[in-house]
Amino acid sequence: MNTTVSPPALYLCSPVNAIVEGLYEQKIAFNELLQHGDFGLGTFDQLDGEMVLLDGEVFQIDSAGAVHRIGREAMTPFACVTFFRAVSEDDVAESLSWDAFQLRLDALMPSRNIFYAFRIEGKFDLIRARSVPRTENYRPLVDAAGTQSTFEFRQVRGTLAGFYTPAFMSSLNVPGIHLHFLSEDRTRGGHLLECRPAGVKVGVQFLSRLELSLPMTLDYLTLQFQRDVAADLHKAER
Repeated sequence: MNTTVSPPALYLCSPVNAIVEGLYEQKIAFNELLQHGDFGLGTFDQLDGEMVLLDGEVFQIDSAGAVHRIGREAMTPFACVTFFRAVSEDDVAESLSWDAFQLRLDALMPSRNIFYAFRIEGKFDLIRARSVPRTENYRPLVDAAGTQSTFEFRQVRGTLAGFYTPAFMSSLNVPGIHLHFLSEDRTRGGHLLECRPAGVKVGVQFLSRLELSLPMTLDYLTLQFQRDVAADLHKAER
């Protein structure tokens, strides 16, 4: 009898290229999603804000930057999650610029060909973040992102949660490091655009397995994928 336990996987409830094309109504319940992870990020049906999943609790950051706790009956068209178990933790005691911090994160990844989960907690001199407003289905993501709201939080404590995805997986998940922020008091947050850490702990998890669910909606099954996913994500995520 084989009793080997598989290592944690990165679970995607839908490929990111579906929301790049504008499919924002996949209606995957968080109750289902939480069977695959207690940590992650994503969005909500109608692209209604940014999602952070921490310790099994779902948070929505709306287009005003406000945070709402969300029940398990809520729906998502896209999310990526895992059961977070750090394999390393590094203290970054000094203040760093955004460029310097990205280099520090890069140094924690021995290979660019697997996935990583990052949980970064502590104090930040600056967080610059964004969220998107509720959006009609079929509007391409790059257009929807043009109506985003941006926020700046200074001298704030909180958590950055997210993942690194290899470039060759860009049709499945956002390539590179993708992070969402949630303040310690659970009142502010968003998709990270820039940060300046000023004393944080960086937890890293190596993820060598990917689990992907493909939607069975008529929209998805009949979609003709036409957009340049990598180019659109480069514009939309910045």
